[in-house]
Amino acid sequence: MNNKISARSKWLLFIAAAALVVSLFVPLWSIYLDAPQYPEGLSLQIWANKIAGDVDIINGLNHYIGMKTLHTDDFVEFKLLPYIIVFFALLFVSVALIANKKFLTFSLWAFIVFGIVSMVDFWKWEYDYGHNLDPNAAIKVPGMAYQPPLIGFKQLLNFGAYSIPDVGGWLFIAAGALVLLAVLLEGKLLNKFKGSKVSTIVLLGGTLLFSACGTKDPEPILLNTDACDYCKMSISEGNFAAELVTSRGRVYKFDDVKCLLGYVAEQENMEGNTYYVADYQKENQLIEADQAWYVKHESFHSPMGGNIAAFPSKEAATQKAQELQVETQQWKDISTKIQPK
Repeated sequence: MNNKISARSKWLLFIAAAALVVSLFVPLWSIYLDAPQYPEGLSLQIWANKIAGDVDIINGLNHYIGMKTLHTDDFVEFKLLPYIIVFFALLFVSVALIANKKFLTFSLWAFIVFGIVSMVDFWKWEYDYGHNLDPNAAIKVPGMAYQPPLIGFKQLLNFGAYSIPDVGGWLFIAAGALVLLAVLLEGKLLNKFKGSKVSTIVLLGGTLLFSACGTKDPEPILLNTDACDYCKMSISEGNFAAELVTSRGRVYKFDDVKCLLGYVAEQENMEGNTYYVADYQKENQLIEADQAWYVKHESFHSPMGGNIAAFPSKEAATQKAQELQVETQQWKDISTKIQPK
């Protein structure tokens, strides 16, 4: 009986180990807090060895409701976690070098147990943080607890809390998936796939490591359902709408380019945002604002009087501009000319 693992599985283990090493240098988990008074939101980032993000602001807010302040030094996990991560990275490399199937299976189960224990510990920390409140707090809501969600969304008074894996968390998931794939390969459970298909799976597994970062893709606008985040009117015309995706992934929707620019003008820090505008020639299809070409004319009658139509190409915009006897414009032109209402 052959107990040696294949070269393909060895590479999967090496890649998984590399993913764990990279996770030491990026956030593992993030909790985002969203409220009207913080339009850009607040974030709490959990790294392998520290808490980062808007910690001071969050501590200041939590003081009023009696929650404990957050300090990296108060958590023994931040002293142990980097060593545990390095241990598993070395374990995966060792298994690849030893090339034994039993050690491969052991490493997978050990990693799964570690993941479960970590999530249970995280939940217990959140429970203690949200339930053990100072009885002398300035604000007390009978029966109210402030435990953040383990994963997903939860409303906490006027704050919406989002808890999701960050880059390091996705790298952890990818590492586990790669080791699982190696176990399945060595267990002959993927024999029904041809070699080319298995190679494709391996390639996709490796690709996971480089696609863990969140994207800034636009979110579909629901016409006659979504409201404009600036004028609060219902978004009803899909060829004039616009959207803003912040550097933290928060989405704001607008019924007019004028509302988008009005909103941006009122914010203090709008760096790192991605802007989208509706393609005038198509119903409710968004394109990148800085790649579009624009025509401004009162005949467009956009919802809030911006009267700007966006086109995906210079040729399309030029044709319309010639019909209306005006000049085409680019994003840098209209973003400096339109003022908030």
